[in-house]
Amino acid sequence: MRRPFDPRLYLVTDRGLAAGRSVEEIVASAVRGGITAVQAREKRLPTPDFVAAALRLKLLLARSGAPLIINDRIDVALAAGAAGVHLGQSDASPSEARRLLGPEAIIGLSVETMDQVRAAEGENIDYLGVSPIFATPTKTDAGPGWGIEGLRRLRAATRLPLVGIGGISAANAAAVLEAGADGIAVVSAIMSAPDPETAARELRVIVDLRRRSAGRSEGS
Repeated sequence: MRRPFDPRLYLVTDRGLAAGRSVEEIVASAVRGGITAVQAREKRLPTPDFVAAALRLKLLLARSGAPLIINDRIDVALAAGAAGVHLGQSDASPSEARRLLGPEAIIGLSVETMDQVRAAEGENIDYLGVSPIFATPTKTDAGPGWGIEGLRRLRAATRLPLVGIGGISAANAAAVLEAGADGIAVVSAIMSAPDPETAARELRVIVDLRRRSAGRSEGS
């Protein structure tokens, strides 16, 4: 049985944007604002430090119910007992992650092209990270942005849950959700915010209003 996974408001950490604050401090504040999942992304930390950081986040998230997802590193996810991993196209395969982490793990996969989306249809994964929706300075190695129309085409091509990421903020989150995303993942919109709790709450209101509106439309 899979762990429950609510992708509505998905925070991806980046300590380079923390402005002197700890990642844990920002995540704790964002949890109060309503984030539903956290991905720990640490490209520069040595493995022991990454595991220690993941364990701190896991403890912090325990009461909220928000799962901790580890970016790229299956070994860190195993060591920390995280809920799952998010993989890029150049990382370990989803099948390998599933074999190592087990049937309950949450496994996400980034997709930047329609060919990658088609290939993902045969994988045992829980969601696709649609990356990037808009150009973003937090991931300089990403391909060209999908844009809103690209996201619409992708929504029509797959039944897998979609989490949009890349350049998403309160100004454009509703458009991303209206185009078919099941959730939004943000980095700087919360990590760089002077008040992460308020930033998260503003985004959560947008997400929940869109979900209620979609529910009314489907029921009409």
